[in-house]
Amino acid sequence: MAARAWWRDFQLDGAAVHVRKTGARVPIEPGVVGETLAWLRFHLAVEAERRAIRSDGPRLWFAPERPRPWYLIWPAVQLSGLRIAESPDEADLAFVFEDVTQGRIPAGHGLPIINGRCADVSKSRVADVFEQVSGRALTLGPESWHGPMVAKSEANGAHDGRVVHGPAAPQSGMVYQRLIDTAAPDGMVEDLRCPTVGGEIAAVFLKRRPIAARFANANAEVRELDPGAVFSEEERSLIREFCAAFGLDWGGVDVLRERSSGAIWIVDANKTDMGPPTALPLDRKLASARAIGARLRAYCERRLTTAQGAPQP
Repeated sequence: MAARAWWRDFQLDGAAVHVRKTGARVPIEPGVVGETLAWLRFHLAVEAERRAIRSDGPRLWFAPERPRPWYLIWPAVQLSGLRIAESPDEADLAFVFEDVTQGRIPAGHGLPIINGRCADVSKSRVADVFEQVSGRALTLGPESWHGPMVAKSEANGAHDGRVVHGPAAPQSGMVYQRLIDTAAPDGMVEDLRCPTVGGEIAAVFLKRRPIAARFANANAEVRELDPGAVFSEEERSLIREFCAAFGLDWGGVDVLRERSSGAIWIVDANKTDMGPPTALPLDRKLASARAIGARLRAYCERRLTTAQGAPQP
């Protein structure tokens, strides 16, 4: 099914673009223009490829919002033969989708529900659930901590993190966490973005940035890695446990590997993950979207097989 008039989500505001849904104001600058053009080429390639794909998979009803094409779920659906239903009466599964930090869980209308237990994706909840499954605390008390720490907004997708030094007075709406050292020998910091389906890692994108741009959204380099080569079975089990406790049936988790100890820390989770990363070559973006889509279709089919007509949590 083709995307609706998604361009109406944006409004030109002087030298920036205003995003109507989130209120974000994105400056029009060369880097942003380049990423936008790279995404548009990918989107057009997806639209061309999906026309040759037989859409015979389960039908998904997205609520309270329908995803726009820059979210990873869009190419995953389009390139896997899954279908988007216009109403719950036409659907096989319900899919909770809303790009907010704390959202609503709509009625499932008797359908199995994907992400039906994942209303809150705030940073503090991520840290709480990670501590619950790992036994390691990410959150700090800023007034009693001596040394560097990360201060960042509770809000999803804010990219406003910064390093501050404690002790410090806490600010409203901010969380304070351990500063995880992920710097490679060349001085670049590295994050592992892991799209997950049913708690299983569907792909790993290694994102590298200069340490001065540690919390930026733009990446200097992105590589796609084999999940089995990146994480041990014990680590993959930990990520599965986190997704189950968090209620994340579909979404991305950000994982940091600490250089000194080698331990992994889950520092963010996003049920409305965007992607694949624009820095990847077009053929790799398409290949990863196909692979993730195949995982999603298989997961949806399993959910239908086990549902037996009863709504799933």
